[in-house]
Amino acid sequence: MTERPHVVLVCVDEMRADAMGAAGNEHIDTPNLDDLARGGYHFTRAYSATPTCVPARVAMFTGKSPSLHGRYGYREGVSFPEAYPVTLQSTLRKSGYQTFAVGKMHVFPDRARCGFDEVLLHDGFLHTSRRLSRGPSGAIDDYVEFLRRETGDPRADYQETGIGCNAMTARPWEREERLHPTRWVADESLRFLERRDPTRPFFLYMSFHRPHAPFDPPQWLWDKYRGRSSPERAQGEWVAGFAEHRRDFHSEAEFGAQKESTHEQVRAGYYGSIEFIDLQLNRLKETLSDQGLLEDTVIVFVSDHGDMMGDHDMYRKSVGYEGSARVPLVMHVPPRWREGWGGPGEVGAIAELRDLMPTLLGLAGVDVPEGVDGVDLGAASRGEQVREHLHGEHLIGSLGRHSMQWIRSQRFKYVWFSGDGHEQLFDLEADPREEQDLAGDPGFGEELVRHRELLIAELAVREEGFVDGGALVAGRPLQSEASWLREFARL
Repeated sequence: MTERPHVVLVCVDEMRADAMGAAGNEHIDTPNLDDLARGGYHFTRAYSATPTCVPARVAMFTGKSPSLHGRYGYREGVSFPEAYPVTLQSTLRKSGYQTFAVGKMHVFPDRARCGFDEVLLHDGFLHTSRRLSRGPSGAIDDYVEFLRRETGDPRADYQETGIGCNAMTARPWEREERLHPTRWVADESLRFLERRDPTRPFFLYMSFHRPHAPFDPPQWLWDKYRGRSSPERAQGEWVAGFAEHRRDFHSEAEFGAQKESTHEQVRAGYYGSIEFIDLQLNRLKETLSDQGLLEDTVIVFVSDHGDMMGDHDMYRKSVGYEGSARVPLVMHVPPRWREGWGGPGEVGAIAELRDLMPTLLGLAGVDVPEGVDGVDLGAASRGEQVREHLHGEHLIGSLGRHSMQWIRSQRFKYVWFSGDGHEQLFDLEADPREEQDLAGDPGFGEELVRHRELLIAELAVREEGFVDGGALVAGRPLQSEASWLREFARL
């Protein structure tokens, strides 16, 4: 028994909020995650305000919104330690926690620890890293070193399958299951639990690269989901309005049609990858239980963003629609550490990745650093509304060169494209699949204006000039990042 709880943050990459049984999905088996959700706190309206890997992880580590951390899009080469010296892990470390990370970091430079005592790295196929490293990832990736050692092949790499890290292609894992990156992340995490300092509380960041592409689960999971039906994809009436931006049948297209057989293969690889992670969750819980740690350990399961998975003929992420921006967020808080929290169950408050830092620091009894604008979700567990609305954004190219800005209120989602001023409005209570755009419906004119004004207030001080004279202004040149961050660029 410890004076402060241990913390395990399980982060997966690119998992949709609805890709789990507890979310009502009958097409996928996630029994261990479902148990965690049903026995803990399941945040059903959790979002990634900047839904790609780099800015999402900045928000999670710093507890800050895009307006404070300055990352509005996907950009490599910014020195994380210089730009963000205060993180969740560095704050816990200063307060006496042993901090350890396994798996994906996606920071620059690649081996930066960002406040962790130690990092065992597997970032996956990162183009910038591979260009800068000596050889194909072996110089910086601990998993590749493991793979070469275990296979006896000095050239072994995770690129050998021929499927890309952003491609709509899939196939089963060709090696032994124990050599899969997902299994490696779990194995090394459990090894840390065996070798940790027993006199200190620990913070373990267990970061899986999957279900991000490549979609390559073990053979038995591939076979299982290739033989199973898939959920019907959402198809908005509004999709035709973006026809000029389609790249139909391109293997890495973010917007465009794919052959149905391609979609079925990708879905099988995606779901199989998630179930494989689910099995590692059970290994984690069993190990904690065996060591007498389960009732003293907070476990959080979250994703950095989702994947459109063919909804509205879109794939991958970066857009503000539900498949991309809404994420699974599940917390196991043992009874002993629930002081100030409500009872477990589904939590409907609007949550965001930036909220993880103040929430976990609150559970650990550690003061939240200045400048953090995330909120402690303990209040949400008591039924309190922690925010009226959420502002999200991302630079995108799949629907034209825009900044896609969005407001998620308690009922609606409002979308504005900075390039041409196009607006959308969705009633998420009546239309959770975002198939009916209400922006042109006179019956929702007041809601459209109200949400537009909310966005104007969010963007009023932005350097791009998105707001002028109290109105949104389209066509302004985009800034890839906030100006204060440019001095840290290493492109």
